[in-house]
Amino acid sequence: MRLIAARHWRHTFYRLLLVYTLVVVPAAVAGELWMGVAIASTAVAAWSLVRLAHIVERLRYQRRFTPPEGWGAWSELEALLYQRQRETRMRKRRLLSMLRAYREAAASLPDAVIVMDRAHLRVRWFNEAAQRLVGMNYPRDMGAAFTHVVRTPKVVDWLRAGRTDEPLMDMPAPVDDTMRLSYRLIPYFDDQWLLVVRDVTKLMHLEQVRRDFVANVSHELRTPLTVVHGYLDLLEPEEKPDWAPMLTEMRHQSQRMTQIVEDLLTLSRLEAQERLPEESVSMASMLATLRREADALSQGRHTVSISDETSLDLCGSTKELHSAFSNLVTNAVRYTPNGGRIGISLRDTPDGGLSLEVSDTGNGIPPQHLGRITERFYRVSTSRSRDSGGTGLGLSIVKHVLALHQARLEIESEVGFGSTFRVVFGPERALERSEHDDALA
Repeated sequence: MRLIAARHWRHTFYRLLLVYTLVVVPAAVAGELWMGVAIASTAVAAWSLVRLAHIVERLRYQRRFTPPEGWGAWSELEALLYQRQRETRMRKRRLLSMLRAYREAAASLPDAVIVMDRAHLRVRWFNEAAQRLVGMNYPRDMGAAFTHVVRTPKVVDWLRAGRTDEPLMDMPAPVDDTMRLSYRLIPYFDDQWLLVVRDVTKLMHLEQVRRDFVANVSHELRTPLTVVHGYLDLLEPEEKPDWAPMLTEMRHQSQRMTQIVEDLLTLSRLEAQERLPEESVSMASMLATLRREADALSQGRHTVSISDETSLDLCGSTKELHSAFSNLVTNAVRYTPNGGRIGISLRDTPDGGLSLEVSDTGNGIPPQHLGRITERFYRVSTSRSRDSGGTGLGLSIVKHVLALHQARLEIESEVGFGSTFRVVFGPERALERSEHDDALA
């Protein structure tokens, strides 16, 4: 390649030398040397300007041209431009082919895929499934705000909040109330959202079957457990010393089974509810109650501290929120060794909301378990949970209560250093604390 380039430049040099020889030598003989140099230089400059204008015109209008023939610097430049132009066209064809393949793949997806801008939620592109699931129409809805197409208040609020952390499940489809949809929001470039809408009708039906089954079985277990409890209460270990260990274990397992049934019924009730009754929840009273419960469960084996750093209360269900907070405190006490510390803190959030933290100095939770510990019956350590009397349903109840309050649960844990469970409520749930509550605090 270098040899060819050198040949081009030599050819150009020889050509210039020939032009100057043919013009300057006769002019020098005639006594007009500098006039000959000026005429030769002007001719070379004019020729160069013509070739340069020709190349600029091709570049400006993107005209195709055949590869030039001949030798010289200008011929080499045109050859390089032709080669780059050809490579650019081939690259464009590949990119267009890939783009067409991606669009066809996105269009053939069974899930609706919608691209929208973040500022105004205006639709920039959607596939065919969006027409079937959401009722979008091309070209009518191109450039329109997605909230004008889907007007469900819960979906609109979720989109405007930009909730990319968790999907919105079990929502009725705009085109058919019997169809259930899930919405998932994914960041797509700096100024766009990618909204994925999936038909989860069958999944929700199976989930409802499971809920009904669990609720029915739990109700049916109540009666035989009551009978077992009654007979066990009639048997006194003092009358049958040889049976004392067996009776104690039977009573313990019976109570544990009763607690599991009660927790399952609580979960079934929460799952069946779309919203809870709302009232002003006194957080000062709530913290005092949690302190008493932690002290009663700890029996002096731990140091329990309370920190109230806010002047806000909550809007929600006192009963359900107490159940969720109490589960977190109970877990902290159960899974913290003797001599450990339990901390309960109430703080403001930067956006004007409220957060309640329950921290401990227990054994901590390995990272691989953090994503699943809110699943029902999921245990990090089966033996430790059974020894502490846990049912494996507490955090699942917490998750459902928080979902009904549009709150989220954040978990931080390090093995050997303890865990922190943080419940975060949005500013729409925050209320100014009354003077009576301040006096309690």
